Amino acid sequence: MLFAQVEDLVRVQGWFGAVRRAVPDDARPGDPGPAWRVDLRARLGPLARAKRLRMARSRHEAPFSVRFERYEDDGRSHSPWVLEADVSPVPGGSRLDVHFHYGGGLFGPVLERLLADEVEQAKPRLLALVSATAS
Repeated sequence: MLFAQVEDLVRVQGWFGAVRRAVPDDARPGDPGPAWRVDLRARLGPLARAKRLRMARSRHEAPFSVRFERYEDDGRSHSPWVLEADVSPVPGGSRLDVHFHYGGGLFGPVLERLLADEVEQAKPRLLALVSATAS
């Protein structure tokens, strides 16, 4: 149940505020898995950053691990974006570790902090979603 919320970016947008919009995209040569067009947004006080990119699922080891990476199809070089989620069993349930990484130089450290904050803020939304689905 928990893994179902992290293995598809359309579902991720329902609980992870940094993913404002995700829609499936057509497969392209070189894609390691399904792809999505994604709108990202993060806010720090009055500052907000938005980015539109294409991500593909590069690892899918259900029901434990998933990784999405930026896979653009415009022939240009782009900074990496990586979203990873790992589910592990713990007594009484499951543990989810999420890491969202931006590998570019422009605003890199600031964006890394914003993304980490978004991960923390997403925890109660995901817990509520999983709990409602289980009921």
